[in-house]
Amino acid sequence: MLSHRENLTLDGRKVLKTVLAANKRLNTAYLLKESFGQLSSYEREGWARRFFDNWRSSLKWQRLKPFEKFAEMIDRHWDGIAAYCQPENKVSLGFVEGLNNKIRVIQRRAYGLRDEEYLRLKILTCMLPVL
Repeated sequence: MLSHRENLTLDGRKVLKTVLAANKRLNTAYLLKESFGQLSSYEREGWARRFFDNWRSSLKWQRLKPFEKFAEMIDRHWDGIAAYCQPENKVSLGFVEGLNNKIRVIQRRAYGLRDEEYLRLKILTCMLPVL
């Protein structure tokens, strides 16, 4: 249920088809989940917002409370999501994870120091090339 349809094996697709045929609400939830993944492919904020508004309006009569709660959360965080739509803001997750790891190492080494400005400078300089 959590995997995308194209990532499933042939047996997995058969099982998924059987499960979704047995429960209409589960089928609706699965289709909504699959269609939501399209949001990250938009390169313009207006297009992404239009898609999200249409997706949210499709929830209106479905009575799927977790999806409605999820849509409210997306609406609250829309500024960050809209910023991701711009091509210059799309950063690979590997880079972000590597940067987070470096920051954690710096924080561990600086345990007991209370100078936040020094920590900020260390984080900013950790990505500079070696001279």
